Amino acid sequence: MNVSVVIPTCNRAGPLRRALDSVLMQSRRPYEIIVVDDGSTDTTRDMISREFPGVDYSYQDNSGVSSARNAGIERAKGEWIAFLDSDDEWLPGKLAAQCQALFLHPGCRICHTDEIWIRRNKRVNPMRKHEKFGGWIYEKCLPRCVISPSSVLIHESVFEQVGKFDENLPACEDYDLWLRICAVHQVLFVRELLVKKYGGHGDQLSRKYWGMDRFRIGALEKMLNTDALNGPDRAATLETLLHKLRILRAGAGKRNNTMLVQECCEKITAYEKLALDRGSGGE
Repeated sequence: MNVSVVIPTCNRAGPLRRALDSVLMQSRRPYEIIVVDDGSTDTTRDMISREFPGVDYSYQDNSGVSSARNAGIERAKGEWIAFLDSDDEWLPGKLAAQCQALFLHPGCRICHTDEIWIRRNKRVNPMRKHEKFGGWIYEKCLPRCVISPSSVLIHESVFEQVGKFDENLPACEDYDLWLRICAVHQVLFVRELLVKKYGGHGDQLSRKYWGMDRFRIGALEKMLNTDALNGPDRAATLETLLHKLRILRAGAGKRNNTMLVQECCEKITAYEKLALDRGSGGE
């Protein structure tokens, strides 16, 4: 198995060094390491040139993490692609464990692992709602993102089938992709803690944008407009969409965002009618 590692980064020279070291410490070394620099103005370029000369480094004007990941996918020469966020790190046996699991399950085209959460330099325990799963997990993907980009290993053919990261989404781009993949693929889960996922710093997208469900709602609407969903998955998608629209409407009301409230109300009415039509056999 040839694995290309894709690391998007922007102004994270310090954490990026840790991420790259963790890839080089893998017991199963990847075929190549690709760093896509999304407009850094710090010492990233010089640091990689000086300390990691074997890395495939490319620079682009700041276009967002989806654009950077997609650029890495396009550059990748391996048949399998692993992502690693520049502020996370892998444990040494991560790639070996996934490659072994995929060897034993040759029909699988996506694999992820369990992870350790670090917040402000302290380990924290994920809540039950963040539990990881394998199998046909589409419905488990609906409430929130349940696959971490830093833990995933995906066959190149999957992107040809479902597309890459949506560059129009400023956040929740991974949620959107996992929905598209998990609607048509079983997911292999390695139940080992093989990734350290760091959070709590100021440049995280969840801190930058209010109302992250706005972007999840867009992803759910996209799924309803595809032919990828079976009956139960379509019904669950519609139910989740209505739930998130009501939450967003309440949040917009508290912020006196009348335009967003009106938009939510209109969508709720339309999707409630769709749900009623489905329930009465109207579709």
